[in-house]
Amino acid sequence: MISIGLTTWSEHASLVQHPDPTLYEYAAYFPLVEVDSPYYGLPSQQAVKKWVQATPASFRFLIKANQSLTLQADRQKKMNDQELAENIRQYIEIMAPVIQAKKLNAFLLQFPASFHCTRTNVNYLRKLRNFFGQLPLVIEFRSGTWYDKKYVPHLLNFMKDEGMILACVDEPQVPLNSIPFLPTVTNDSLALIRLHGRNLQGWLEQGSDWRKKRTLYSYSEKELFELAEIIKKLADQVKEVAVVFNNNSGGDAADNALRLQKILGIDYQNLNPKQLDLF
Repeated sequence: MISIGLTTWSEHASLVQHPDPTLYEYAAYFPLVEVDSPYYGLPSQQAVKKWVQATPASFRFLIKANQSLTLQADRQKKMNDQELAENIRQYIEIMAPVIQAKKLNAFLLQFPASFHCTRTNVNYLRKLRNFFGQLPLVIEFRSGTWYDKKYVPHLLNFMKDEGMILACVDEPQVPLNSIPFLPTVTNDSLALIRLHGRNLQGWLEQGSDWRKKRTLYSYSEKELFELAEIIKKLADQVKEVAVVFNNNSGGDAADNALRLQKILGIDYQNLNPKQLDLF
């Protein structure tokens, strides 16, 4: 199975006739969405219930873990194991409506460039696996140290042993600290391809509006066909391949995703009705 989706549901005006699509409207086009807002601040459980209510039974959520769990701030690094376990317990409790409705694709833990491949950090990943129990976890690194040639075989074996999904990340290849595109399966249930675009200049942007430029990219027809071949090969090895377009800055993600869907010959059923379908 191949599931295609986008990061957030509200930034894709090309799907509808207004600039701020609702989750209900988004779920008429795609069976999967990445929800990034919990990274910045935890929603209420009532808000999570509304996500469930707005989507069809087959819909799935890839939910980004809160930054407190991925060591984004110095104060978070001082958490002891008990505090970490409690933070994760609270996070899972808030997300319980999605889990109970069987609409969880996975939790996405995106680590910063400062999270290097060290023994301490490997042990931290083990702790996360333990405290999250059997819930599906996708790990995305931003430090190229994890992909040093001498470490990659050990990294893949570690991910398999821990039952974690190593994100297959497509991003610009800069001289230092880039994450290579490594389509691989580390869990038989799920593989995740996360597409950030290939805007090299924007990726290196350091100005105040860097977020607007970082993912400013539209995948070409040639690139989409190349991605389709990779996705099909992965789909032969795993129960589900989830593909998330994160190239949102220029509004290209939705159009790229719909085009990839056509290239792959996918016709999703049991989605929400489109507005035109109502009349």
